[in-house]
Amino acid sequence: MKSVVFLFFKASSSTLSLRKQYYNLCKEKTQKINPFVFYILSEVDEQIKKGLENGITLNIAGNNRLVPVERVTGEDFWILYRILKKNSYFIGLDVRYNTLKDVGAYYAAKLLQKQLNLTYLNLMFNDIGPDGGELIAKSLQKNTTLKYLRMTGNKIGNKGGMFFASMLQINSTLEKLDLGDCDLGMQCVIAFATVLTQNQAMKGINLNRPILYGEQEESTVHMGHTLKENHCLVELHMCKHDMTNSGFKQLCDALYLNNTLRYLDVSCNRITRDGMEFLANVLKSNTTLEVIDLSFNRIENKGADYLSETLASHNRTLKALSVVSNNIEGEGLVALSRAMKTNTTLSNIYIWGNKFDKATCVAYSDLIQMGRLKPDNTDVEPFVVDGCVELAEVSNGLKKHYYWTPSYGQVDDHLSNAGFALVPVGQDL
Repeated sequence: MKSVVFLFFKASSSTLSLRKQYYNLCKEKTQKINPFVFYILSEVDEQIKKGLENGITLNIAGNNRLVPVERVTGEDFWILYRILKKNSYFIGLDVRYNTLKDVGAYYAAKLLQKQLNLTYLNLMFNDIGPDGGELIAKSLQKNTTLKYLRMTGNKIGNKGGMFFASMLQINSTLEKLDLGDCDLGMQCVIAFATVLTQNQAMKGINLNRPILYGEQEESTVHMGHTLKENHCLVELHMCKHDMTNSGFKQLCDALYLNNTLRYLDVSCNRITRDGMEFLANVLKSNTTLEVIDLSFNRIENKGADYLSETLASHNRTLKALSVVSNNIEGEGLVALSRAMKTNTTLSNIYIWGNKFDKATCVAYSDLIQMGRLKPDNTDVEPFVVDGCVELAEVSNGLKKHYYWTPSYGQVDDHLSNAGFALVPVGQDL
């Protein structure tokens, strides 16, 4: 195996460098050289000289804060496509926060047809519309290598989303699909729910913030049916579905029959304390859920009490819980801290944005000092002012870097993206 790798890179080094290929193509096609792209390709050339074993993910993210950025256009991506389709050592491409639009989507679709080693593609926030979404979805009907696609924030709408749902009837390779903030309609959500009852390859799906009308909560009814039938899905994101307790009950009822889902995200909905009674009952018997994100709901003290009672006495599989900004007061927060003293499986808890009192500050300070709660596994840090313990916020969470990247450090830091670290389903960012 070592000799094969050596021969491969020896052959590669004899060809033109990536920056030289890019420069020559721009001159040949009279295309303006993008200095940001040229810089990134130069960095990759240096990596290649050192030798590769696992391939390269080319990162040309337009929100890079560490170097001057000139965002990649559809025309720039045309040149990149001509380079990438010939270089088999690229296994991933990250072009988030650029301006590819539908022109770039056309070449992204062609790349998926030509580059047979690509397993990860991040097109997040690139002004891709329904037509561009259709092109990418149709290219995936024949693609047999891509495992993770992120389309977050591209307004492909109901039309584009329906093509992705149809694609999942054919594609049996894609494992994770992110269509959050894509303006999907109810018809589209129902289509995905229906397809996922049959598709046994998809392990993670993000359907955050669809455009829904009406009070029937059809999305939760259909996704509940999916969870009863599907035996492959590990990660489900249903943030901003305008979900109330009745809709959440549909999901909870399905979880009695589901034995594969490990990560459930229902943040930014309208779930209250009554919804927590349903969840608490599920957690008494469910032995697969490991991460639950309840951030930005309104479970209050009573909801926290329901959860803490179950976690203290019954459940021993949940590893991470986020109750950020849930209008919980000291009584409920202290109850959760007491549950952690009994439950040794729950390792991560995130509580910022609630109503801290003196007892809360002391309780979580004690958990950290006694070693029961590691400082890296929560979003608060104790400090003392005039002899009184207070809590400050720290940048840890289940998915802090979903929309943005930090000014320094690693983008895929497991402390800020603990949900994905605890339940890894392919490449996440």
